[in-house]
Amino acid sequence: IITIEYDPNRNAYICLIHYRDGEKGYILHPRGALIGDTIISGTKVPIKMGNALPLTNMPLGTAIHNIEITLGRGGQLARAAGTVGKLIGKDGKSATLKLPSGEVRLTSLNCSATVGQVGNIGARNKSLGRAGSKCWLGKRPVVRGVVMNPVDHPHGGGEGKVPIGRKNPATPWGYPALGRKTRKRNKYNDNLILRRRSK
Repeated sequence: IITIEYDPNRNAYICLIHYRDGEKGYILHPRGALIGDTIISGTKVPIKMGNALPLTNMPLGTAIHNIEITLGRGGQLARAAGTVGKLIGKDGKSATLKLPSGEVRLTSLNCSATVGQVGNIGARNKSLGRAGSKCWLGKRPVVRGVVMNPVDHPHGGGEGKVPIGRKNPATPWGYPALGRKTRKRNKYNDNLILRRRSK
């Protein structure tokens, strides 16, 4: 590891890696990794923080991040600052993973993951301090429909603080809101999810 750098595209830090063959690349910063540390990526490597290897070579209970779903596609799960997944089972060609969201799902044992937790675990505790800081992140003000006029929102209108005036909440365009499922039915990977994420 040559440097640990800030990345504006994510809330985790990134590490500049200098490979033995002269190549350079970036990885997500694993928690506890320091400048000068050596990390290894391969099939038969020790279970050490920052090392990347296939799930088939990891013992049960290993804390992992940057988890592949599709072989050869690179890590897609548990990449945000402070996130960590867990390898909780192996059965045939499948590995059972517990993800940071609480979801339990299957993936191929040949898929790779990085040992340890993503660094910068305090990212979620950072106080933005003012509305402008939130604006820089693209978070615009949220105005409740019930304080609008009827022309602007189905919840609008009425004298003073009144109920929304309908059975179920609606979006500004009249579609059901708050509680309607938005995930596509019969999605191709439904059979890989053993337990849905906890709210």
